[in-house]
Amino acid sequence: MSKFSKFMKSNKAAKANVRHAPTQSLLDEKGNPVEFEFRHLTSKEVDDIRDDCSYEVPIKGKGGVYRQKVNTRKFNNKIITASIVVPDLRDSELQNSYGVSTPEDLLYALVDDPGEHAELLNYVSKLQGFNVSLEEKIEEAKN
Repeated sequence: MSKFSKFMKSNKAAKANVRHAPTQSLLDEKGNPVEFEFRHLTSKEVDDIRDDCSYEVPIKGKGGVYRQKVNTRKFNNKIITASIVVPDLRDSELQNSYGVSTPEDLLYALVDDPGEHAELLNYVSKLQGFNVSLEEKIEEAKN
């Protein structure tokens, strides 16, 4: 038996998808809110999204020196859209029905109430293992 047997991939528990109704605007035939299906993201996926949403900002008074800045709105929406399995936010027919062309814009169309959108961000943040919302973590990092 290997000294690493406890750490082998076969011992790693898979995280099941979960269902949640993020808006009261989409109802099924019985009048109940439609549930979306969400998946757990890996640390690598979150890092890749963060990299995609980052850009460099020059530091005043220090020529040629830059610092990283994250577009938090873009980051938050990409985290949410990457977490959603159902509905398929990349489906062109669904996007066309709302007159949008990106998963993030479709998310805004589906969950168009600002309070529901904020609650969805909080829900997804907790699903992804963050104890507080991503916005709170970002604000904390700024201070």
